[in-house]
Amino acid sequence: MIGRRRKNRNIDADHTEVCFKPCGVEGKSLEKVIVYEDEMEAIRLADLESLYQQECADKMQISRTTFSRLVESARKKIADALVNQKAIRVQIRD
Repeated sequence: MIGRRRKNRNIDADHTEVCFKPCGVEGKSLEKVIVYEDEMEAIRLADLESLYQQECADKMQISRTTFSRLVESARKKIADALVNQKAIRVQIRD
């Protein structure tokens, strides 16, 4: 089944090729969690800029429900990485 085509998202900050890892652990041996650039932008707007979801969605030029799914996905991935000592890598969606 083929879904709808992805809508372009407005991303104001460059989050590409960013990686975080636990201290004192070699990166090669760590499991990695991929956080996509649009998810990182959602985190930036919601948590760092402290904007309401509708304001964030408007800035990214997406619906509020799409924004809500993005930020929820990103938060779960980040929490998984922090709790389970995984590396976090930010990259562009294919």
